[in-house]
Amino acid sequence: MKTKIFLSFLTALFLFPTASIMAQVKADDIVGDWWNKEKDAHIRIFKEGDKYYGKIVWLKNPIDEETGKPKLDKHNTDEKLKSRPIMGMLILKDFVFDGDDEWEDGTIYDPKSGKTYSCYLEFEDENNKDRLKVRGYIGVSLIGRTDYWERVK
Repeated sequence: MKTKIFLSFLTALFLFPTASIMAQVKADDIVGDWWNKEKDAHIRIFKEGDKYYGKIVWLKNPIDEETGKPKLDKHNTDEKLKSRPIMGMLILKDFVFDGDDEWEDGTIYDPKSGKTYSCYLEFEDENNKDRLKVRGYIGVSLIGRTDYWERVK
């Protein structure tokens, strides 16, 4: 009798895992507003079609101290883009959810350097969807930089 109870218990564990074990990442879990690492900007991540994008929707200091006007993309290497405003700028592009726990195949633009990098995004911990790992890199992901963004509450 004890063996049957024990086997029933084991079967139930495999068929009905606990919520903490089942904490799975869903594609749209990334949607929302995020603080950047420096806490001087909010990036709104949104879905368009099957891809995810992010744009700057808030700046701590939106006015350029030198000009007294809204900050522009002055570090961009493309002369035509240097006059575009930072506010509203699309900095995350073309991310695809891998079906497991990562958004990949996208790019991130850094307006502070004027450079674009390959990038992937994932939660630091699947049970904490308020901390996002942002890994920008050149070529392979081993050569790059990781920042952590916090969800705006």
